[in-house]
Parts: sequence; structure tokens; C-alpha cells
Amino acid sequence: MTKRHLLLPLFAAVSFAFAQDASVKPGINDKFLDPNLKVGEWTQKFETESREIFHQREKIVAAVGLKPGMAMADIGAGTGLFTLPFSQAVGPKGHVYAVDIAKNFLSHIQARALQAHASNVTTVQCTPRSVELPEASIDLAFICDVYHHFEYPQASLASLHKALKPGGELVLIDFKRIPGVSSDFVMGHVRAGQEVFEAEVTAAGFEKIGEVKDVLKENYFVRFKRK
Repeated sequence: MTKRHLLLPLFAAVSFAFAQDASVKPGINDKFLDPNLKVGEWTQKFETESREIFHQREKIVAAVGLKPGMAMADIGAGTGLFTLPFSQAVGPKGHVYAVDIAKNFLSHIQARALQAHASNVTTVQCTPRSVELPEASIDLAFICDVYHHFEYPQASLASLHKALKPGGELVLIDFKRIPGVSSDFVMGHVRAGQEVFEAEVTAAGFEKIGEVKDVLKENYFVRFKRK
């Protein structure tokens, strides 16, 4: 690894620390804020075998390692792909907060949870700067193919740090962004690669504690602990 590559995460962390109010990806969530958002269309996009995280959803849930009684947050829950499996994993004494910026997605998740008799699921509408969760309310936060949608990552991570209990964990799954390897979609849609995102998370008060490498190919799967 070159000296330049070693300095990239540090540069990203410093830049991140000074990016107080500027959106890192203006407009990336506009389509989800549309009150006419059609959940059915997004369900077809999100819940299809051609999408790696859908195809490997059972392995992902298992690798997260939830235990009965835990409280966790499914950040950017979308159509609820992982919400109900998480609900089953934490059991009736646990709790799942399905957090999303799109009101229509949350209504859809509420309906799915009601149909499945998943009374341990609560939907939470977040803002571009906050996950809107109570302080020290969760043991684990799960962010899957969503972090690159954080317009204000510093503020959002600060709110997430506050929502986690001391020693709580954050699971980050996102697209590998490698020039010459990743698809044109990923290169254009995802603003930065794994090193930059990890640097932003650690700059927000988290410590990297591990990486799962045998489940996904197009995405990376990293674990952090709240300091």
C-alpha cells in the first residue's frame, strides 16, 4: 500500500470533521421524500434475487448475531427486508426500531409487522441529520446499503452514537467502490469507498472490531463498537 493510500482515510476523517453543514450528496434522497412514492415499485427493486443482499439475507441476519432480548435499529429499513427477520431474532422480549426517511416505507413496514403479529417492531421516521432514536436505547445498529445515502453523515452518526448503549455495536454493509472493478452504477451512485466510510465512522467515536468476508462479494460487512 502506498503512502498516498495510507493518508486517504486520515484526509477523509479530517474533511469529515470540518463538514459541519454541507450535504455530501445533495438530492440523493429526494425520491424517497416524495409523498407519492410507490412502495410496490421499490419492493420489486429491493427484494429481488439479483440483489446480493436479498439473495444472502439469511446469512446476513445470522452473521449480525442478534440475541433474544436485544434492542436494535434497522437504519434505512426501506421495505422491511430485514426488519421482520430481526424481529424474530430478538424475540418477544427484544425490540426492533425500523428507521427510515420515507413515510410510505414505514407505513408498509407497519402493515407487514401487523400481519406477522410482530408487536416488537416500532417504526421511526428519521431526518437527514438524525436517526431520531432515544438516548442509549439500542444495543446494535444495522446499516445495509444505506450509509451512502447519509446526506449529513457527521450529524447522523452523532445521533446514532448517542442512541447506542455504551459498548453497543454498529454493523455497516455497503457497496465496494473500486475503480475498474465496480459497476458504473456503483461508481456513479456511491460517493466513496470502504476506507473513506470507515474513517468517517471511526471519527464519530466508533472502533472497528471486525469484518465478515465470507458472506458477500459486491458488498463489505464491517463491525464497529461504540467507544
